[in-house]
Amino acid sequence: MYAYGGRRTKAEQDAATVEIGYALVSAAFAAAVLFGAVAGPAFLFDLPGPVATVLLRLGTAVAPVVFMARVVSVLVRFRQSARPGRSDS
Repeated sequence: MYAYGGRRTKAEQDAATVEIGYALVSAAFAAAVLFGAVAGPAFLFDLPGPVATVLLRLGTAVAPVVFMARVVSVLVRFRQSARPGRSDS
């Protein structure tokens, strides 16, 4: 399939679709948890203005990075495990 440019089977297409969905959902969850952990104290506690601003900006900056890192890591792992002739045992 991959080595000779062959067409993907329906099962392989479905597996790729499921893996993409899993990557996006798990990445969104990880980014939301991280944002909540970093920026949450700014919402929960009465912090000084500059501290709250830094926490919000840090959470907003780091969450997309975690999202992209999670998506890439899941999809790269899937691609490596889908190569023919590969034995993971």
